[in-house]
Amino acid sequence: VQLQAYGGGLVQPGGSLRLSCAASGSISSGALMGWYRQAPGKQREMVATITRRGGITNYADSAKGRFTISRDNAKNTVYLQMNNLKPEDTAVYYCNLDTRGWVYWGQGTQVTVSS
Repeated sequence: VQLQAYGGGLVQPGGSLRLSCAASGSISSGALMGWYRQAPGKQREMVATITRRGGITNYADSAKGRFTISRDNAKNTVYLQMNNLKPEDTAVYYCNLDTRGWVYWGQGTQVTVSS
């Protein structure tokens, strides 16, 4: 399984970005897909996750009300819509896939929120 993430960039505070992550390979129907982020000098943290079956979502408190995770099973793609971005959202964002007990990570995409 390989994950390809894209959609990061530079945005002003209050702006929006949409991240995408496409997975290739065999993915179980019970897979969990998600987004994590890592800011300089900090540990990687979960931002949001979504189940492939049923689309059950889970968000970090910092993402609730501003970020929306969704998926397109036919395309094996997970999205993260980020609105009202804040400077503290600046980080490298990684997509994650947990399938059949194996965990995969995408290459990361930089999100910078700055005026």
